[in-house]
Amino acid sequence: MIELRDISAGYNRTRILHNINLSFEKGSITSIIGKNGCGKTTLLKTAASILKPLAGTVSLDGRDIATFPGKELAKLLSFLPQTRSIPNITAYNLVMHGRYPYLGFSRTPREEDRDIVRQAIESLNLEEYIHKNVRQLSGGQCQKVYLAMLLAQNTDLVFLDEPTIYLDINHKLEILEVIRQLKEMGKTIVMVLHDLGNALMYSDRVCLLDQGEVVIFDSPEKVFESGEIDRVFHVSSTQIRLEFEAGGGEQKQYLFSLKA
Repeated sequence: MIELRDISAGYNRTRILHNINLSFEKGSITSIIGKNGCGKTTLLKTAASILKPLAGTVSLDGRDIATFPGKELAKLLSFLPQTRSIPNITAYNLVMHGRYPYLGFSRTPREEDRDIVRQAIESLNLEEYIHKNVRQLSGGQCQKVYLAMLLAQNTDLVFLDEPTIYLDINHKLEILEVIRQLKEMGKTIVMVLHDLGNALMYSDRVCLLDQGEVVIFDSPEKVFESGEIDRVFHVSSTQIRLEFEAGGGEQKQYLFSLKA
């Protein structure tokens, strides 16, 4: 379990986050939401040990995360940033990058590594793209390749910064279903999401930030019922319950519109 205690964080000694106390349960999906500039990415980077906190402690299974050697930590958690340069390599080679923390000095993949990469590619149905240059893929295809790379890295903790940004609705929902599959594999997902409805629908817990502080951290239902999303975003929200006859059970959808 990842735990943040009394965390303050920011850049160049300018504090963006203030007195953050959170823990992310194993095998769950947590979405971090909030207006632009409220500290969502800063929180994600601090939890993933990419950004050193200005105060407080981040611990992983009771151990200060700052004490983990880089290679050891890369076997425990993975991080997919919102923006990144697209490498001039094949999809297969990008997925293989996920195995680098496990390779020896020669960086030569073993048969075990190749098997894990094949399984990651098959899990996300990427077989037809593996020999294509990543720069030739669509946004949704490229994002699936990066998720396959994280799957090949095989960490229990996965941090995702806006994994569905700039994608059309079909690819967005496809990526969210992949993330749900990662949870079903027993992985812990912590992600920043811009889409409020999807954050509520796909998460076990939602963390709402405002001006660098946690407003509420609870189940989607309780976060929605609190009215804090409406207050922070200046929106008017509605919950719709849909029933499915084919054994799908009840599904909730959330609609948001700007307040007049």
